[in-house]
Amino acid sequence: MAEIAIVNAKRQEVGTLSLPDTAFGYPYKRHLLYEAVRHFLACNRAGTHKAKNRTEVRGGGKKPWKQKGTGRARQGSTRSPLWRHGGVVFGPVPRDYSYDFPRMARRRALASALSEKARLGQLLVVDALPVETVKTKAVAEYVRAGLKLEGKVLIVFDGDNRTLETASRNHPQIGALRALSLHAYDVLNHDAVVMSRAAAEQLGEVLSR
Repeated sequence: MAEIAIVNAKRQEVGTLSLPDTAFGYPYKRHLLYEAVRHFLACNRAGTHKAKNRTEVRGGGKKPWKQKGTGRARQGSTRSPLWRHGGVVFGPVPRDYSYDFPRMARRRALASALSEKARLGQLLVVDALPVETVKTKAVAEYVRAGLKLEGKVLIVFDGDNRTLETASRNHPQIGALRALSLHAYDVLNHDAVVMSRAAAEQLGEVLSR
């Protein structure tokens, strides 16, 4: 079992928490984290690039000139790909870049990311999240002045905490996520992770399956 200290809002240790090694004591798997990040970015890729083909370009309904007798090459439309302002041949079209990634691999990648944060001292488990007002300033004071954390910080909570989600939404460097929505990319993309005790226990239970 991994022993993680529990701190209060002023970063004073108030106890310890035993969590499964499969969640918070997992080895660092660089290749697994690479695949997890690649999968996350691919699934979030918009893929909205688009070029019009000759059937979608406006105009070109009239034959430019008659078929015979002009001495020029026969043409049926001014929107042919051979013409300026014509359609594009085999141009990009909207597509889905997502692909399947095994559930167990996603869990192991998350466990590896959380374990590495814990080993580096960048994972804090707090006894409670005292943010009770929808104020970005309150979240910033709790993280900066109370927990004394700098850089990008991710707050992980259990259940439904709309107050914390809304309060942190407008801060450029502080984010908040539910424990069951956490991804390895979210952990790696932040300098520190603050987790409620209930969220840590919930993740320990899920990742040990």
